[in-house]
Amino acid sequence: MSPSTQVTVRPTRPRSRQSGAVDRRQLPAAFFFVSPWLLGFVVLILYPFLASLYWSFCRYDLLSAPEWIGTENYRRLLDELLHGGRFAKALWNTAYFALVSVPLSIVLGVALAVMLSWNIRFRAVFRAVFFLPSVVPVVAGSVLWLWLLDPRDGLVNYVLSWLGVAGPDWFKSPHVALWPLDWIRGTAGVGSKDALALMSAWGMGNFMIIYLAALQDVPRQLYEAAELDGANRAQRFWHITLPMLSPVIFFNLVMGLIQSVQAFTQVYIVSDGMGEPLGSLRVLSLHLFLSAFKELDMGYASAMAWALFVVIVVSTAVLFRSSRAWVYYAGGSR
Repeated sequence: MSPSTQVTVRPTRPRSRQSGAVDRRQLPAAFFFVSPWLLGFVVLILYPFLASLYWSFCRYDLLSAPEWIGTENYRRLLDELLHGGRFAKALWNTAYFALVSVPLSIVLGVALAVMLSWNIRFRAVFRAVFFLPSVVPVVAGSVLWLWLLDPRDGLVNYVLSWLGVAGPDWFKSPHVALWPLDWIRGTAGVGSKDALALMSAWGMGNFMIIYLAALQDVPRQLYEAAELDGANRAQRFWHITLPMLSPVIFFNLVMGLIQSVQAFTQVYIVSDGMGEPLGSLRVLSLHLFLSAFKELDMGYASAMAWALFVVIVVSTAVLFRSSRAWVYYAGGSR
């Protein structure tokens, strides 16, 4: 090497820790801060989840140790389903309530959101009034509806009598209004499940607020272009508003379905805790509760809980599958 050649030596720097790398010295502090959530998750969610799975294969009365009986509880559920037993009736009550209450809540929610998006006087007051029922406690709301729909002294039947209409028995009747076979038999009429669906639609303020927020994101240019092309208000609603709201409708449809299948408190109150009259309000959640804590048949109730879990998962999967055909996202993609 010639003397004129200069070699520059740069000082080396310590390599910086890679982005996202975990310092093991901080793990104890991290687990300490998340320990309240972890403890609650293990005790209140994970343990009951696994315990119910084990109990579903056992005969368990809460007073003695669980006795393993294999799939006997699931065979009992299948037998009741095939021969019209209590599980089949509870499943029918739940399905009817969900199929009536969820579409009713969606239709009313969208209609109210569209009307409350108009530039009218006292719009903020109307929004608050329609949202208020959703924050009323479930127990208080259920007691209120028991009084409103009382067949003899209720306000609803009193108003109907002014109009010359004989009010139904509401929560005192096992009939249903929307089942074709009952119309053929001549036994159709507004009954307890219809009254329960009406009561659930009263508290759809949460869904209405979501629709109202989604309406603010619909581009005004779409309405202006459609109006220039001669589209009337109904056509603009059908071809612009509904497609732009379809992702939010899908979200509320899934959430509403899950909530309707898991509904318990309001059903327990309006049916005297027994699913009356004549078991017409004995939905799956109430049937599960009574089987576990009244009849002390925890193994059967645990199997029913897993059956309910499967029903929710399958129903949600079907909705997600069907969403490809009718849910439209920004940019025109499905």
